[in-house]
Amino acid sequence: MNEILFFGLNEYPILIKNKPNKITKPIQFKFENEYENENEKQIKQISTSFFGTIFLFENGKAIEYLDGNDSNQNPVKIQIENIEKVTVDSENEAILTIEGEVFIKGRTIHLGNPKESINISLLIEDTNDRIIQDIVSGVNSIYLLTSNQNCYGIGSNSDCQLGFDSETLKITEKPILMMKNVSKIFSGNSSHHIFLLNSNQELFVSGWNQYGQVGLGESRRETKIQKLTKIKNIPKGKIIDIQCGYSYSIMLIENENENENPKRKLYSCGYWQRNGIGKEKENTYEFTEIKSSLFENDCILEFSCGNAHTLILTSKGKLIGFGYNSYGQLGIGNTNDQLIPIQIELPKLRFNENISNYHLSCGVSRSFLYYSPFPSSFSNLEEDLIKLFRRKEFCNISFKTENGEIIEAHKLILKYRLNENENEIEKLKEIISKKSIKESNQIFEMIYSNRIINRKLYSEIKEIINLNEKIEETMKRIYLNENEKDFTIERKEKQYKFPKLILIMRSELYRGMFLSVTEDKSNKVTDYSELSNKSFQIFEYWIYSNQIKDEIQITQEIINEIQIGIDYFQLNQTNPNLFDLLINKFNNQN
Repeated sequence: MNEILFFGLNEYPILIKNKPNKITKPIQFKFENEYENENEKQIKQISTSFFGTIFLFENGKAIEYLDGNDSNQNPVKIQIENIEKVTVDSENEAILTIEGEVFIKGRTIHLGNPKESINISLLIEDTNDRIIQDIVSGVNSIYLLTSNQNCYGIGSNSDCQLGFDSETLKITEKPILMMKNVSKIFSGNSSHHIFLLNSNQELFVSGWNQYGQVGLGESRRETKIQKLTKIKNIPKGKIIDIQCGYSYSIMLIENENENENPKRKLYSCGYWQRNGIGKEKENTYEFTEIKSSLFENDCILEFSCGNAHTLILTSKGKLIGFGYNSYGQLGIGNTNDQLIPIQIELPKLRFNENISNYHLSCGVSRSFLYYSPFPSSFSNLEEDLIKLFRRKEFCNISFKTENGEIIEAHKLILKYRLNENENEIEKLKEIISKKSIKESNQIFEMIYSNRIINRKLYSEIKEIINLNEKIEETMKRIYLNENEKDFTIERKEKQYKFPKLILIMRSELYRGMFLSVTEDKSNKVTDYSELSNKSFQIFEYWIYSNQIKDEIQITQEIINEIQIGIDYFQLNQTNPNLFDLLINKFNNQN
């Protein structure tokens, strides 16, 4: 069942019939009756801009509300199957399929017939580089990230947003290679500039810079940055995301201080007036922190930038916004601009037991908050599992590639993903024996991360990988298998054994310990004696199964101990979390 909240300009085309032109408070969005079948499916993604809005469903189908579709402004079904991602800018739309193909239509991409979709992947000259992993929109331009980590651009280069001098390249209808060795692309549906992050975590930028929105600092005040230029003064920490508006940019950074829980901060640069940089009367030419009491003791889950407004969603369920608001796109109940962060009042959310499944999409003059349990990028856990895959001391099963090279993997992870089926592992060995070392690494990254990294390889191995398996079911089977346990926690008179992998998945404390390059290679540790053995047994079973044994009697003392233990072990609380399970069981017993 879908849950979508909408606010802002209700036209170009009309999204909600029988509603005013400007909707200034979040209201429930509902599809027309003719799309009832799609309405039964879960929303996966929403992309919106001045050109229109596209809704992508979990079944790989999509509908679009595009300016000029028909006189009644009715949505139209997109005639492409197996869609993975959609994006729409001011003049064009792009569709990425599960197979890694990209179809584009629009006014600046396909000049001959803007209503006809063309397979843009086939226009890449390097035939080995035609599997597309991600698509991102800019103004009148589309960016493609290939499975070989190369970035291509297509469309307008009027402001050097394709990384080339606009005097020699105005526009291109064929993808041109912008940069190799790219891990992420950042831009925006209203942006004339682009950021590229390479695999060494170096950030490059090109495009329009009249208001300092590229973040190069006051010494770089050119109107256009004509080629991709490295940014040297970015804030310390891991770049989680960058979103671009028309004349500003916002960056989300997560610190990497091993002595603290991860903290996220927002930084902005660009033009302050009627804009979404979160600061009052202060132009910033390099990324500086956005400070607000609304962010204190809270974690920023994600954010989205429109043309000149920004929305932020936090782990405590707060929706925060700032910027241009003439159409009600901030959802604060009026059309007054709001330069500094303000909290937005929300109606009760039906699915608010897991706020991390909510996502934001901001267009030029409208905004969406919607429920989608489908991740749009790797979680920290999935990234850490990739790191684990590359740590040879954790590997205990070998595969031979087509050239006789050996690639090692973690058998426990394969059991999770392949449902403990030895026959499936043998099938995987046969596939790897016909692949290069590069392709083999990509296959194991797909298995570890539970994400489709290379769609061509994925289509070949998807029959033996169950991506939807509940990991707790396999964990409970491993719970009874002593041979799978490789780390000992000594507690008073008793020892508890765990696979390191499970501790990595459940505890930030052990994740930091095991994935640190300076890790103590000892396989046991004396740990936290303030928990009673009974409380620790509850912790032990929950860490495998995400459940509490039926025969366990819960007392207030146990609840108090577990609450302290959750903080000590820095548990990754899934839904339902351990504390809620204890409270419910305690109430039922009493």
